[in-house]
Amino acid sequence: MEKSYASLGNAVRASRFPKISCKLQESETERNRSVSINESRSKMEEYNIAMKKMMRNPYEYHHDLGMNYTLITEDLIVGSQPQKTEDIDHLKMELNVGYILNLQQDRDVEYWGIDLKSIITRCGEVGICHMRRPARDFDPDSLRSGLPRAVSSLEWAISEGNGRVYVHCTAGLGRAPAVAIAYMFWFCDMNLNRAYNALTSKRPCGPNKRAIRGATYDLAKNDPWKEPFECLPEHAFEDVADWERKLIQDRVRALRLT
Repeated sequence: MEKSYASLGNAVRASRFPKISCKLQESETERNRSVSINESRSKMEEYNIAMKKMMRNPYEYHHDLGMNYTLITEDLIVGSQPQKTEDIDHLKMELNVGYILNLQQDRDVEYWGIDLKSIITRCGEVGICHMRRPARDFDPDSLRSGLPRAVSSLEWAISEGNGRVYVHCTAGLGRAPAVAIAYMFWFCDMNLNRAYNALTSKRPCGPNKRAIRGATYDLAKNDPWKEPFECLPEHAFEDVADWERKLIQDRVRALRLT
């Protein structure tokens, strides 16, 4: 009640003694800029709340700071979404990127107002091969099912050797690092923990390790009598035998044309 009476008193005083303002009227451009900044901040807050809840990690995405990335290996860069054509020029000229692997769905791109068509066009103009392997954000099952095809594109691009590969999702904290870790696990003779630690020590993030384990299980086991992945111990498929790794590699490479 005190707050209501105080507000009422302020309103009465304001009506008796109207303030004289010397502030210049905001231009339409300034108002639009202010609205745009507020909308961007609102989207970032909404996105980061969802990321912390679904991914259970403390990391945040700052869209207003522009594209950010980390060199993981000499051939592989993991980062956030390119936001404008100038980002493509930077990747090409400064980082010798020859391939971009985009893991975003259309709705991710639309949410952030990215002009993906112009980015893809610019990639073609500067000689970057742009690839897409969409996976649903904050969804471990979607990530698990999409990992083999995404890694197939990444492995192909690296094997081609015509520049570095830039792998990105929206923030570069979930889907993109998961694809890079799965590639390192399956093709670089590492177990999952070693690959995970190698990447996250360079780029602090929290990709879903269980989704990578599940995808590994899906590729390594196709027996009709196999035990469901959900019934396996917590650390199952954090490593594989040599013959299983060879089987995984063959099956991933077979997905290149799909």
